[in-house]
Amino acid sequence: MSLVALAIDALLPAITEISKTIQVTDSKNNQLFITMIFLGLGFGQLISGPLSDSFGRKTVIYVGFIVFASASLICIFATNLEMMIIGRVLQGIGLSAPRTISIAMVRDRFSGNYMAKVMSFIVVIFILVPVIAPAIGKLLLDSYGWKSIFYGQLVLGFFIMIWVWKRQPETLKIANRKKLNRTLFIEGAKEFVKYKHAVIFTLFSGFITGSFIVYLSASQQIFEQQYQLKEEFPYIFAGLAISAGLATFLNGKLVMKMGMFKLVSFATIAFAIIPLLYILLFSGENNPSIYILVLFLAGQFFSIGFLFGNTRALAMEPIGHIAGIGAAINGFISTIMAVPIATYIGSYIDKTALPLFIGFFVCGCIALLLIGNLKYIKPKKSLVSLLN
Repeated sequence: MSLVALAIDALLPAITEISKTIQVTDSKNNQLFITMIFLGLGFGQLISGPLSDSFGRKTVIYVGFIVFASASLICIFATNLEMMIIGRVLQGIGLSAPRTISIAMVRDRFSGNYMAKVMSFIVVIFILVPVIAPAIGKLLLDSYGWKSIFYGQLVLGFFIMIWVWKRQPETLKIANRKKLNRTLFIEGAKEFVKYKHAVIFTLFSGFITGSFIVYLSASQQIFEQQYQLKEEFPYIFAGLAISAGLATFLNGKLVMKMGMFKLVSFATIAFAIIPLLYILLFSGENNPSIYILVLFLAGQFFSIGFLFGNTRALAMEPIGHIAGIGAAINGFISTIMAVPIATYIGSYIDKTALPLFIGFFVCGCIALLLIGNLKYIKPKKSLVSLLN
């Protein structure tokens, strides 16, 4: 999971330099460097998830890293926007293996609120890596140029694969593996849609992730161009990541006492109210001071910290018997939803950050409606004790 976060966030300080090197004429296209890797993550999960149910978790992770390494070389030698986009999409496809399979491996071993606790600590890593990733990217950029960021990802990825090989046991027993055939994914999808809570929390994740990707893809434009804080950008980004990481860490403590559903409900309300306050206070005006913007974003990401791990765990709870395919479908749908949402909202971010908060508000309201719809759905037996 750390490698996924690093591949996304370490590149942020170098976006302008990469854009100049490959001669991107429209600065709004720079957001594609971020959104396209999520597109690859989405589609790649449809491949890595079912394969891991048949060949085991670790084998598919290794194959995914090989794809990621090859894609990184494409990015390094890219000479135009199209080639860079191809490389980023392929990077996402390769990284979809560790991203999806790590969730499946957790579900292989745990369930219920304890699964959410374990998931929270994994998501802490995914969120806290951005604390140092932009700073590392800036250091490599200033010292060796933007290509060194991709080389650095390759080196770290190699050591992570060695660690997985030596330290991480295979979690899918041979007796539980499914024979690979044409109908494996189709049958898995049919089984997935039987569990309405899995479907609803997958859609929920799509809207929350979509609004978050807007921030990831547009943060460089907001802080460097709108606020003229190019040198300070990595540190602001790190501080906001700490806010989300703190919430995720607290979630690991609170989820055992309050339960996943209650925490998600409270956090979603906050997720919708915070941007509404921003819209009411600063609609139709120029950007507020950087301190006010960071304060609102910190509150937004604090609420997100309670959502990422819990919503994944709630979606996975009833589908442990198809964990690999289930994680793939969950990740695919939520990511494929998120990319067009992020692209659409991001296209309006030009002179102010207001469209970002409008996106947060709209996605938060839709997420609240999805949660409200749950009371009309009778949960599966495996979820009764969880939701009570």
